[in-house]
Amino acid sequence: MPKYTLEINGERTAIDAAADMPLLWAIRDKAGLTGTKFGCGIGQCGACTVHINGAPVRSCLLPISAVDGSQVTTIEGLADSDQLHVLQQVWIDQDVAQCGYCQAGQIMSAAALLNQKPKPTDDDIDNAMSGNYCRCGTYIRIRKAIHTAASFYDAADKASSASNEQEAQA
Repeated sequence: MPKYTLEINGERTAIDAAADMPLLWAIRDKAGLTGTKFGCGIGQCGACTVHINGAPVRSCLLPISAVDGSQVTTIEGLADSDQLHVLQQVWIDQDVAQCGYCQAGQIMSAAALLNQKPKPTDDDIDNAMSGNYCRCGTYIRIRKAIHTAASFYDAADKASSASNEQEAQA
């Protein structure tokens, strides 16, 4: 069986798997990270969303052989040590999840959106999240949480800009 090397959540990981094994099953069964969920198996629901080199992808369709050597970020890798990612914290604070099954994929898609557009409009959010289904219908809470998280992104950017300006003046 071939061996593939991925950088999963910042850790170099060697995985023995068939070339056509979907990345989802390599993450869950071989790497032991079960936050990424199986939803439909055809890339339509978004429950299996992870980031490959920073871009959101549906891991249920992507063979491990296609991502050998790539950086993979799962829901477990968004947090910074003991500090939750701002989206994860907002999701908790605002009770976004109902059943919670789709939420890892929702958060991963939202994180990719905020990395690209730190101040998204409702249309930006709707477009970025359109491939993520929530059978419980928490779309309004998801949109509100993304806007709330974006305000933290904006505050962090302003603090970083102010710090950079102070360093430049010194």
